[in-house]
Amino acid sequence: MNTNSPFSPMTRWLTLAGTIITQFALGSVYTWSLFNQPLSEKLSAPISKVALSFGLLSLGLAIASSLAGKLQERFGVKKVTVGAGVLLAVGFFLTSNASSLPMLYLSAGVLVGLADGAGYLMTLSNCVKWFPERKGVISACAIGAYGLGSLGFKFICSYLLVHQGLEHTFMLWGCIALVMVAIGASLMKEAPRREAQPGAVSVCDFSLAESMKQPQYWMLALMFLTACMSGLYVIGVAKDIGQSMVHLPALSAANAVTVIAVANLGGRLVLGVLSDKLPRIRVISLAQIISLAGMSLLMFTSLNETTFFMAVASIAFSFGGTITVFPSLVSDFFGLNNLTKNYGVIYLGFGIGSILGSLVASLSGGFTVTFALIMVLLTVSLVLSLTIRQPGVRFVSTAPALNS
Repeated sequence: MNTNSPFSPMTRWLTLAGTIITQFALGSVYTWSLFNQPLSEKLSAPISKVALSFGLLSLGLAIASSLAGKLQERFGVKKVTVGAGVLLAVGFFLTSNASSLPMLYLSAGVLVGLADGAGYLMTLSNCVKWFPERKGVISACAIGAYGLGSLGFKFICSYLLVHQGLEHTFMLWGCIALVMVAIGASLMKEAPRREAQPGAVSVCDFSLAESMKQPQYWMLALMFLTACMSGLYVIGVAKDIGQSMVHLPALSAANAVTVIAVANLGGRLVLGVLSDKLPRIRVISLAQIISLAGMSLLMFTSLNETTFFMAVASIAFSFGGTITVFPSLVSDFFGLNNLTKNYGVIYLGFGIGSILGSLVASLSGGFTVTFALIMVLLTVSLVLSLTIRQPGVRFVSTAPALNS
C-alpha cells in the first residue's frame, strides 16, 4: 500500500494518537466540581444551583453525541472536531464572564456540553472504525484518555485557580483545550467505509432507522441507560453515602473519589481488553453482575469503611467498563459504517441516566428507593444480556462478480 495514501498503515495510528489527544482535552470537563465553590461565591448563589450547570452539561453532551453523525457526514471528522474545540473555548470564555446563573447555564452548561458531545462520540467511533480487529482495546485507549483528562486537568485547573484566579483559569483552560483539540484533529483521517469481503459471515450495516426497528436496539439501550444511571448516581453521591450511611468523617468519605477514579479507569482497561477476547455481550453481563454485587453491599449489608469502598469501586468499575465496551458492542450488532449514528441515540441514555437517579432520589427523599430501582433495572438488564441474540447476520457469496 502506498504510504502517501490517506489509508496507509500509519494513517490509523496517527488517527489513534489524535483521538487520544482530543479525548484527553474533552475529558477535562469532569473537573467541574473544582469550580462549584468559587462560582457560588462569585455569583452569590447556592452551590446546588451552581452545580446544576454540570447536569446541563451532561445532558448537552449526550444530545450532541446523538447528532454528531449528521455533522460528520456533512463536514467530515476533522472539521467537526476543530469546530467542537472552538465552541468549547468560546463556552469557557463566556463562563469566565458569567455574571448570573442563566448565563452560567448557557455557557458552561449548554455550549460546553454541546461542544464536548460533538467531539467525544464522533472521534471515538471514527477511531474504532480504523481498528475493526481490536475494537475493544481501541475503545479502552480512547475512553481511558477521556477519563485521564479529568485527572490531568484536575492538577492543571487547581494550579491555575490558585495562581491566576477564577476568570483567567477559564480563559486559559479554553485556550489549552482548543490547542489540544486542534492538534488532535490535524492527525485524524476519516475512516474508510468497510465493505463485506466475499465468503465472510458479516453483520449487516443497519441505518439508524433500520436499527431502531430491531428489538435488540432497545434492549441494548435499556442496558446502557441502567449502567449510566447506576454509575453516575453512585459516583455523584458517594461522599454523601459514606457520611450518612457509613458515618465516616468527611475526609475519609472523600477518599471515595480516589477509589472511584481508580476503579473507573480499571474497568475501562480491563473490560475493554477482555472484550476483544470474549463475546462482548458476555463482558457486559459480567459488568452487570459486578455492579449488582456492589449495589447488594449498599442495600443488604451493615456497611463499614471497607465494604463501602468495595461497593462504590464495584459500581465504578462496571460503569467504566460498560461505556468502553458499548461502542464496539453496538458495531457488533448493527455494523461499523453507521456506528456514530446508531450509538449516538443509545448514548442519550448517558444524559437521561445522569439526571434520573438524582430525580428519583429527590422525589423519594433518600438513597433506598433509588438503590432498589437500580437493582431492579440491573436484574432486568442482566436477563436481557443473557438472552439477547445478534440480528442481521448474512453470508456473502464467494462467487466472483460477473463484471470483475
